[in-house]
Amino acid sequence: MLPAGRVLRRVPRLLLGLVLFGFGLGMVVLGGYGLPGWDVFHQGLAERTPLTIGTAVIVVGVVLLIVMLVLHEPIGVGTLANVVVIGLVLDATLWLIDAPVNTAARVLLTLTGPIVVAIGSGYYIGVRLGPGPRDGLMTALDRRGVTLWKARFGIEAVALSSGVLLGGTAGWGTVWFLVSIGPAVQFFLRYLSVPLEPGERVPA
Repeated sequence: MLPAGRVLRRVPRLLLGLVLFGFGLGMVVLGGYGLPGWDVFHQGLAERTPLTIGTAVIVVGVVLLIVMLVLHEPIGVGTLANVVVIGLVLDATLWLIDAPVNTAARVLLTLTGPIVVAIGSGYYIGVRLGPGPRDGLMTALDRRGVTLWKARFGIEAVALSSGVLLGGTAGWGTVWFLVSIGPAVQFFLRYLSVPLEPGERVPA
């Protein structure tokens, strides 16, 4: 556990990262050419229930948070903030900005949305205040003998296929997000992570 003073100093960067993350997801939704796996599920859930897509993000996050508690996985300030902030920002983005009808604008939103998500991830992950609930579920499986890549692939595949069945949007934007987000997050983490302070270790 970090001292309270260190946590408070990092909260603004955490919130900035989560806001950018939610806004970047909103850009991808507005593009309309396909969402990331989890968000195909969130969108599909919103299509079948009274929930908005942002509220669906929050509800699923709460469920996964409960699963993390049952599995005794570490939960931090970042985990709790992730559950609430991203969904609220996503809904606000879709409320404030109308989906463009121009094809070039839609393509631009789809191509640049993952970059904005990656910048947000660099800030959010780089403060080391706890994983998001979706990442926490993957690390929970990893700690129980399922290799991380298999856990990530399996969970993403289930979320994506379930979302498609529920009516979520998958397309070339889904593939673009998949191939671009990893290298982009790695790049921005290098420059946006806060320096380690004395006695602090990078989480395993």
